[in-house]
Amino acid sequence: MNQPTGATDLTPDELLGLKVSGITTHGELNEIEAVNIEQGLIWLERRPTTFDLLTGEAGKEVHRRLFGDVWNWAGQYRLTDKNIGVQVWKISTEIQYAMDDTKMWMEREVYPHPELLARFHHRIVKIHPFPNGNGRWSRIMTDELLRRVDGELYLDWSSAGSLQSDTVHRSKYIDALRAADQFDFDPIVHFVDDALE
Repeated sequence: MNQPTGATDLTPDELLGLKVSGITTHGELNEIEAVNIEQGLIWLERRPTTFDLLTGEAGKEVHRRLFGDVWNWAGQYRLTDKNIGVQVWKISTEIQYAMDDTKMWMEREVYPHPELLARFHHRIVKIHPFPNGNGRWSRIMTDELLRRVDGELYLDWSSAGSLQSDTVHRSKYIDALRAADQFDFDPIVHFVDDALE
């Protein structure tokens, strides 16, 4: 399947986890995943405020709800190293650190909301815990975090174009994430701030 720039290739074993037959293009895959994601978003919206989003288990459950009708490994951390993301054996620990740090940032009001969201989003997408869907999962996790810190606002990630295909908007997003990898958080904070409505 031809994927957009910055997308992670799946191994043959990971591709065997596809539950739907007859998918031959990345566009077709995106379509069936979009249907599953809609169902997952409905599930997530119905979670009570007592649902602790900032745990590794919650992150896995969200991924399973978003992609579980499409992939049999949805909600399970990847078992192979990729060209991006932490090594497999670090995933669980790094996710827990990211969740714990975010809780502390919130409790101590370390960052204004746009920077809190940008840093959380960057941190979990950089870990790249799942074989597929990391960008969408991390954006949805960030959306849900925003809903918990300020229910009046929402993030319109694609306000200037698609993030699922090669566009100028996607390039700006990927460049902002790469800058944050080098500890320059301004571009991703600006990207998130521009997406807030």
